Amino acid sequence: MDILNLNHLRKSFDGLEVIKDISLTVKEGEVLTIIGPSGSGKSTVLRCATMLETMDSGDLIYLGEYAAKDENGVSVYADKEKLHSMKGNFGLVFQNFNLFPHYSVLKNVMDAPVRVQKKSREEAKATAMALLEQMGLADKADNYPFQLSGGQQQRVSIARALAMKPKLLFFDEPTSALDPELTGEILKVIKDLAAKHMTMVIVTHEMSFARDVSDRIIFMDNGVIVEEGAPEKVFSSENARMKDFLRRFNEK
Repeated sequence: MDILNLNHLRKSFDGLEVIKDISLTVKEGEVLTIIGPSGSGKSTVLRCATMLETMDSGDLIYLGEYAAKDENGVSVYADKEKLHSMKGNFGLVFQNFNLFPHYSVLKNVMDAPVRVQKKSREEAKATAMALLEQMGLADKADNYPFQLSGGQQQRVSIARALAMKPKLLFFDEPTSALDPELTGEILKVIKDLAAKHMTMVIVTHEMSFARDVSDRIIFMDNGVIVEEGAPEKVFSSENARMKDFLRRFNEK
């Protein structure tokens, strides 16, 4: 089953076309990773898929329902109520955590299920504590974000996204704000989620991780998909831009 379809997405900022006709599909249980140089449009694709940016043209479809439909070269969005309910299909983990600083760890994870999904406090707390346990953070439930390391904060933000029970989880460079020694703990959490067949779309600069965790990889450059396929196909590609990217990456 297709969880997400993006058809012929285009997006410009101030007259500069950042995304030039991108189409992609994410199937249930699949891990899709998007790689590419800085400025290639990876995060913009994610922001359009999660409705943080509006598409100029193209279709955005979740579980067969249109969030936006292309009409004569313009994306026309569904009404506010429908979009609100469709946003429940996915969660988003940001690179800079985006936790509420004045909420405890537990309240950060409980807040949206209570406020948005109208769950009882008891049910939301039980779910939150189970997720914090899964993240190795049950003993930090009463702490505040400033009392945690970057890696711990990112694990809280993953727990917060999972608390909404999304069908698809987006990660926008989830380790880019972390020190190298903290990166590993987040990559392990994502690998564990992949092992449980969580459907995920991951934008990352971690090449070896992308190779290990992905069912499929998209390589983007200059707003287009240059290469797409299984990790072994993409990483052994003869495409000149792909080879140049990997060579530069390996030199870092």
